Amino acid sequence: MVPRSTVFFPTPDEVIEKMLELADVKEDDILYDLGCGDGRVLIKAAKERKARCVGIEIKEELVEEAKKRVAKEGLEKLIKIVHGDIFQENISDATVVYLYLTTELNAQLKPKLEKELRKGARVVSHQFEVPGWKAVKTEGIVDMFGQVHRLYLYVIE
Repeated sequence: MVPRSTVFFPTPDEVIEKMLELADVKEDDILYDLGCGDGRVLIKAAKERKARCVGIEIKEELVEEAKKRVAKEGLEKLIKIVHGDIFQENISDATVVYLYLTTELNAQLKPKLEKELRKGARVVSHQFEVPGWKAVKTEGIVDMFGQVHRLYLYVIE
């Protein structure tokens, strides 16, 4: 079993933009970011797509940072930050789920995603595949530093 707390690597803006496009995030979506870090994905989704968003983060200092950033942007009505364990929180109302976790954590989360997400929900994983799932689309993005990022889009059947 892998530890549930991982290192925080912020998602570059170019990757967030492509993820929102790839998942076709709209105003009527509820986007969950599992391991939301400082909330940057949620903030962009709420500001640019008017989506309702929920971030779940286990590290208290990142929860506080995310809440401060959300408040600074005046997005408290659209974004909820939960201090909790992604394996324990209910995500059944999600229409879109964003993951920037390891392949191993994705594999551990897979049964929860399959059980709780409704048919048609979109899951986008950054950099790491969900073992056993077939991506309906894969996108490569090069960030401003020349780093290559890969996004995998899955649709729950």
